[in-house]
Amino acid sequence: MTVATFSLRRLGLKNYRSIGSCDLELGPLAIFVGQNGAGKSNILDSLRFIRQALEENLSRAVSERGGIAGVRRRSAGSPTDFTISLEFSSGKFSGVYEVRIGTTDDGGIGVAREVCRISSSDPEGADGEDHFYELRNGRAVRSSESRLPRTAVDRLALVALSGLEEFRPVYDGLAGMEVFNPSPEAMRRPQVPTPGEPLRRDGSNVASVLERLRHSNPKTEQRVEEYLRAIVPGTRSVRSSAMSGWETLEFQQDVSGSAGPWSFPASAVSDGTLRALGVLVALFAGTGGVLSPVGVEEPEIALHPAAAGILLDAIRDASEHRQVLLTTHSPDLLDSSTILPGELFAVRSVGGTTEAGHPDAAVRLAFNESLFTAGELLRADQFQPEPEEAVSR
Repeated sequence: MTVATFSLRRLGLKNYRSIGSCDLELGPLAIFVGQNGAGKSNILDSLRFIRQALEENLSRAVSERGGIAGVRRRSAGSPTDFTISLEFSSGKFSGVYEVRIGTTDDGGIGVAREVCRISSSDPEGADGEDHFYELRNGRAVRSSESRLPRTAVDRLALVALSGLEEFRPVYDGLAGMEVFNPSPEAMRRPQVPTPGEPLRRDGSNVASVLERLRHSNPKTEQRVEEYLRAIVPGTRSVRSSAMSGWETLEFQQDVSGSAGPWSFPASAVSDGTLRALGVLVALFAGTGGVLSPVGVEEPEIALHPAAAGILLDAIRDASEHRQVLLTTHSPDLLDSSTILPGELFAVRSVGGTTEAGHPDAAVRLAFNESLFTAGELLRADQFQPEPEEAVSR
């Protein structure tokens, strides 16, 4: 089966959580760097918000974040709405999807504006037919289609339009975006088997996902284990283990003086080992026919500094097949000459408002002259975003 890759070229946010405004040009790998509380996670959360609003519903996506007041930025200017804009590409098409969400006259949650435009192209790269629509407050104001499905102000129209062949690939690409933050505690707990399900945000069903990989994609399972062995020396393999209708993880590890590896349950394995496994599965175990962007929050947590370079190798490996977005404040992860300025985004909080962008001129100069690694600049607290996007790759 041919797997399409759906990537984001640009991410624009306005008044989303702590973010005032940002316009970020993205490549295959994007690393958001900043101190705790700077707002890095809010950038990735905007992708998760779109996914949740499409796959579940808009009301749930808003309420999970504390209601509209918890999603739109708090400021003296009292913004009444927030905007998420995504520029995307995938094989034979590219386009833009943008939503502006706020409150309705009756105090509910509503889509003030929703725009989707798709430009198709043939394999030779010639321009093809455009498909588009624009809705305001649930009503179509323009569209390339002669008839649109019924839409409502409290739902994203793309859900209804996914029934049309022209817009289905955009829905699949956006609804496939994932943001992970594996939890060792959740991964230790026995789980009811979930065959066929993608990896959950906290990694709690990782045993089922590994079992699926073992049968359907053994090469990917092997890649995960190879990186895990490099990150956690002495680890031989990890398997799903069934017990009384539940499923958990079982690790095989070398023990000094033993002729063969010993088996250990997840409850006897370190947080760093479990989180590394969760990150690796998140990076490599895509499902379905579309490889959408994957985000991982602080993948280096609980890892020994010496393992950070290997983890970065795994991240870069994964980014050759699907777009990867990370948040980090780890100098150890960034101590690599392979990291390019265009892959880095500096994130900081100024007066409670998050600012984000490619690193400023001083950081770029340090990179171009090979004076410092990104990790060294982070240790010196020199990461500042460019006031206006003027970074040339």
